[in-house]
This record gives sequence, C-alpha cells and structure tokens, in this order.
Amino acid sequence: MMTKFQDISGDNNPLHVNEAFALEKGFKSRVVYGMLSAALYSCLTGMYIPGRNCILHSVHSDFMRPVFVGDELTVKGSVIEKNDSVRQLVIKAEIFNQDHKKVSRAKIEAGVLE
Repeated sequence: MMTKFQDISGDNNPLHVNEAFALEKGFKSRVVYGMLSAALYSCLTGMYIPGRNCILHSVHSDFMRPVFVGDELTVKGSVIEKNDSVRQLVIKAEIFNQDHKKVSRAKIEAGVLE
C-alpha cells in the first residue's frame, strides 16, 4: 500500500520511504502517509455510513499520532447531524491503532444520493 500510494501521489518524502531516515528522526519505523490512513474514511462512508449511496462533500481530518508500517487500524464513525433538506450527513470519525490510541479524527460531510 505504501509503494502504491507513493507511486500515485508522487510523495517521496524520506520519512515515508527510508527506514534509516525515519529512525534518525526519532521514529520507530517508516511513517505511513497521513493521507493513506485517511483514505480509510472513504471506506467508512462509501461502504458503511451511509454506504453505496454516498458522495463525499468534505473531509476535515486531524493527524494526532504517527501510523507506522505494520500497525493495525480500526475506524469508527457515527452520524452527528442529519440534514434532510440537502440530503447530507455529518459524521464524526476516528481511527485507532492496535494499542487503542487515537491516531486520527475527522469530521465528514457526506451527501446521500437518491
């Protein structure tokens, strides 16, 4: 996934691609691209909340902790607002690592297609 994301994005920052560089900067391993982990918000909305009738309007995400290659991530989300007049949901979402530490949070606005 890291290599595919690097190829797609063109982001060759050594923090993501060079283990020695990441260790030198005080990290335990290469750091996963923030936008790669944030892509899990797309899965949350496109597959679960609201699901196949979703069209993303916006995603505001904050990266709270680094994610490392090999981490296991869990995405959680809930609808905090529903706007029937514009067929939109506002979703609060979070991503946790295997140690149950929050690595990211997001506010997502998702349209619901008819």
